[in-house]
Amino acid sequence: MPDYLTVSTATETREQAVALAQSAVQGRLAAGAQIIGPVTSVFWHAGEFGTSEEYQLLLKTTAARYPALEAHLIEHHPWDNPEVCATAIVQGAAGYLDWVDRTTTD
Repeated sequence: MPDYLTVSTATETREQAVALAQSAVQGRLAAGAQIIGPVTSVFWHAGEFGTSEEYQLLLKTTAARYPALEAHLIEHHPWDNPEVCATAIVQGAAGYLDWVDRTTTD
């Protein structure tokens, strides 16, 4: 697994996204988070086709902190089976990646 990751999830409301972002960053599971939205999602859920507005949450973390971040998001997310996906940060500015390291260390 790469050393640095962007982790995404989505929520129904902005307030839910802010609460997840704050708890993850305050817990040093992620260095920072951005909330984007509303965005339109198109999906299959429980055998039904749907479209809804959601808020996308993007969190920056390290591979070492990912398991704890994933567990936190699943535990505190309002949905039973939330999206939690990690994308590798293949390259990044050295100062930025150092900041991610420093801010995700207990």
